Amino acid sequence: MDNRPIGIFDSGVGGLTVCKAIHDLLPRERIIYFGDTQRFPYGTRSIDTVIRYSREIASYLMSRGVKMIVIACNTSSAAALDILQQEYSVPVIGVIGAGARAACKRLNGTRIGVIATRATVKSGSYVKAIKQLCPAVEVLQRHATVFVTLTEEGWIEGDIPRLAAKRYIQDMYDHGVRTLILGCTHFPLLKKAIHEVYPDIDLIDTGVEIAHEVQEILIQKNLENNGSAGDIELYASDITDTLQRLQEMFFGKNGSQIRKLVIYG
Repeated sequence: MDNRPIGIFDSGVGGLTVCKAIHDLLPRERIIYFGDTQRFPYGTRSIDTVIRYSREIASYLMSRGVKMIVIACNTSSAAALDILQQEYSVPVIGVIGAGARAACKRLNGTRIGVIATRATVKSGSYVKAIKQLCPAVEVLQRHATVFVTLTEEGWIEGDIPRLAAKRYIQDMYDHGVRTLILGCTHFPLLKKAIHEVYPDIDLIDTGVEIAHEVQEILIQKNLENNGSAGDIELYASDITDTLQRLQEMFFGKNGSQIRKLVIYG
């Protein structure tokens, strides 16, 4: 039994979807979550800046004695995953690989779509990951920056997110995409709105997929915590209304609270 916590970090509030998915699947695991809401969004930052931010957060999580680091941010996964894997001895995993593997496994047709931030799309990380698994598949990408703003503002239902979904996805849909990776951890909050417009698209929720990969790694490396129910520590560099609203939506009944924590100078 290993009762050390799992460290999870994201650039903002979206990583709470990953945190919730891991807690739901592995309720005995302790979790430390950090959302860098003060420096959000990462998707518009340079690669070097994202790497620096990711290193700072990973260093903090390691100082807390975590047994694994989950990069819940697609932008950080694209920019910093390989670097953090080289720098730390604990398992470090990101959402991009998990999303690519799930999309290839559940492929419907010959094309996979990806909606993500500009930085994630520009990195080509999903294209590379998918091509390594299923080389014959065509990958269509679109940046969906407004989706991030909608979730931050709490506009996850109604006409506005449905219109945004149509704006970003229709072209891919017309080209035969029926498997769509939600390449930003904010986007699962819009699944209902997207399905109202495109009920036949299979949406790949990277939070759910990475939760299963976390479980597999814990089993393989004998890192499972088989004790009592694990606690969740939630931290953010700035406490926003959206963060508090999502915390209440996801974890309101278990007594967890979000505390402000600034880990950089």
